[in-house]
Amino acid sequence: MLSNSLVAALLATCYVLMLVLQLNPTLPLHPQGLVPIATTVGLFYALHFTVIFYVVLVARQLLARELFSPAWVSVGLLTWLAAAAALAGAALMWANLRTFTLVLEPGTVVRLTNGALTLVVSAACFVFVALLRLHLGPSGRPVWGTLFVAIALASIAAPLAVRGGGTSPLLDAHPIDVAFDLGAAERPARVTLIAVDAGSLDFITSATAEGRLPNFGRMLDAGAAMHLATIHPTSAEAVWAAVATGKLPQKNGVRSAGSYRFSRGGDPILLLPDYCFSHVLVRFGFLIEQSHSSATLKTRTLWNILSALGLRVGVVGWPLTYPAPAVRGYLVSDLYHRLITTPSGLDDASAVYPSDIQDDAFRAAESAAAETDAVMQASTLVRRHEAPGRTDRVYDRIGVELDRTRPAQITIVRYQSLDPIGHYFLRYAMPSEFGDVTDEERRQFGSVLEQHYALIDDAIGRAIRSLGPDDLLLVVSGYGMQPLGIAKRLLERAVGNADLSGTHEDAPDGFLMAYGGPVIRSRQMPRGSVVDIVPTVLYFLGLPIGRDMDGYARTDLFQPSFTKERPITLIPTYDR
Repeated sequence: MLSNSLVAALLATCYVLMLVLQLNPTLPLHPQGLVPIATTVGLFYALHFTVIFYVVLVARQLLARELFSPAWVSVGLLTWLAAAAALAGAALMWANLRTFTLVLEPGTVVRLTNGALTLVVSAACFVFVALLRLHLGPSGRPVWGTLFVAIALASIAAPLAVRGGGTSPLLDAHPIDVAFDLGAAERPARVTLIAVDAGSLDFITSATAEGRLPNFGRMLDAGAAMHLATIHPTSAEAVWAAVATGKLPQKNGVRSAGSYRFSRGGDPILLLPDYCFSHVLVRFGFLIEQSHSSATLKTRTLWNILSALGLRVGVVGWPLTYPAPAVRGYLVSDLYHRLITTPSGLDDASAVYPSDIQDDAFRAAESAAAETDAVMQASTLVRRHEAPGRTDRVYDRIGVELDRTRPAQITIVRYQSLDPIGHYFLRYAMPSEFGDVTDEERRQFGSVLEQHYALIDDAIGRAIRSLGPDDLLLVVSGYGMQPLGIAKRLLERAVGNADLSGTHEDAPDGFLMAYGGPVIRSRQMPRGSVVDIVPTVLYFLGLPIGRDMDGYARTDLFQPSFTKERPITLIPTYDR
């Protein structure tokens, strides 16, 4: 049983490796590139698949009415195990195809579809051989063995042949920063954009209905709100790159949180498959995650576009802004809070632009760090996760200081604490979704998550007070947070992370809230997308929208009197 389990596991592992290669078409099919994958990813899955198949066979042994004693390599047994592996591999490919369609090239989608169909056909062939053997008897063992090996090899070789040896990665192409002459208004209205990681419109609506989060409530009562479809994989880097560019990952170049490298060298994996616990490889050190940088973006961002048009921008805490790109105005990278805690980071001017704002940013960061929060000192669990909240206070204070000393026409500040804090405190904020939260836990931790919503609520209040009659305030959550499923909770408990309770793996919606004189009042807006933000801001400022953008200008956010005098205009692209 063990030897047959090992053979079936090796075949199933090949199907997973095939999926990895399909999702990463630039990985070359040569020994130098395949050996690191086989000795890390392959070894990990081969071991676990062997255990799974062996448990299945043991259960078969215990439940069988007759003696179950397969040969060391039993064709009769392996055909059924291989059929199950092929069907599972096809289902895994279909699931990943559905999940990653927005981040894959069209050619990759076609090849992945063909690979899934090949495995379905292979499973049918395995079943046919198994049934034929039962009908004709096991006397022709060489024939059955030959057929089994031929089908197994074909099920691996055919998809790899369609994939090819690997496509050459495109040369990095980045837009040249040049000034446009599009007749922008000399004194355009101001835009304030507050970005929130893992914010939930349902949570906000519930809290405001009970009289809490008053500034969120003001936006809901006097502005417009809509849910935003996000992208998958739902990482802050990939989502906010789509928000900042108005383009899906196929065009902006950011498909996930980072790339994944092998400790022994080799080409990096850019996209890990989903639904097969592949991220455990990173958690246990089989793969090393390498973060993206501003150089990863292959298209122009909103602040690049506006800077080239002569508008002053201020950006604080946005992902993928290190090293800080040149803008007309100022930019503080989301890595700034980490760099200033190290001696070398204090002298690193690449975290901000221009470099002469370092003193202002550092003073604001020191002031925020000196503050204490009584709620966050309430317990050991809270202290374990106090860093995200302090990070938001740093960028909040930096944003206030720079807006005072260097006012910009478009200001963007990102608050990231709701994501890491929501992962661990959602259960206490939504105890009815979990059922095992005690009254003491609810009393002690139930307000932690809302305390961080309150920080953002205060920032919204400041923004509302500074608005002019023609200005626009946008609050954007790129993705939401939802309770972790029971199976995932049990798995996290098994690996020693029992406190985890929130997730965004299933790409829950984010939201867009708009407020200002030109904004219509409505809570029943049709669902939008994260790539709609840039086209909407450009439209509001009276600027053309790039035809190559994947989003749409949400004109339904604005009063008819505003849209009547401002038609949508287009430009082929802002990238050249």
